[in-house]
Amino acid sequence: MQENNELKSTLLNLGFGEKEAIVYVSLLELGKGTVSQISRKAGINRTTGYEILDSLLNKGVVNLSGKEPKAEYAAESPESLALYFKREADKAVERVRKAEDFIPQISRVYAKQNRPKIKFYEGTEGLKHVYEDTLTSSEAIRAYATVDDMHKALPNYFPEYYKRRAGKNIAIRAIVPETEFGLERKSHDTEEKREIAFVPADKYYFSPEINIYDNKVMIASWREKLGIIIESEEIADAMKKIYELAWQRAKEMNSPPADTHLV
Repeated sequence: MQENNELKSTLLNLGFGEKEAIVYVSLLELGKGTVSQISRKAGINRTTGYEILDSLLNKGVVNLSGKEPKAEYAAESPESLALYFKREADKAVERVRKAEDFIPQISRVYAKQNRPKIKFYEGTEGLKHVYEDTLTSSEAIRAYATVDDMHKALPNYFPEYYKRRAGKNIAIRAIVPETEFGLERKSHDTEEKREIAFVPADKYYFSPEINIYDNKVMIASWREKLGIIIESEEIADAMKKIYELAWQRAKEMNSPPADTHLV
């Protein structure tokens, strides 16, 4: 936290506006992100986020990939800051020197934030913590979930969680072992912005829940009372592709058999 405050202070001294400095450091912390993710991290509204990111794009210190609504911004290498100030011919040479001296400091943060992160959380509060993180998702969550075990582990948590997730307009698709309680929960799919695909409980009953969203994979181990968040673009992308294969097969299991009767 102190290091990030120092980064913001240095960026302000180098000529960045206050919101530009906040957004830039927030983007460094995220590694990459959509306008919504970056704005949320920076504590500004989405419209302002677009304006500030456009300004940073024009400065050449961030880049943009993909198309809306999933376009993602990422910080350029730290050397881009010095290049920007060198291009500003009317700026003092002293400012360029400060920017060059600043590169080692910002490079440490850049390297730290652009590698995968794994966080562990223990106990009931830890399980709640990893679920709270899913409420930051900017896309529909892909989930493997056994609702029986979820509600046993956190009996008073999920009714309110479902309301808050739906209130944030975060949808979820879930592959769920078919149990009596699972069937009851499916009856609430519409109001809770969820789509369940059942799999046979006698063959595919599993306990841990896995949620895949943005660049994260969340695992909630009900029996071991352990929550894990893996933050990695590469791992999340692979898990999403694997999920789509599983989802397709689960949907086929839920489809009625084709009518093969010959007339």
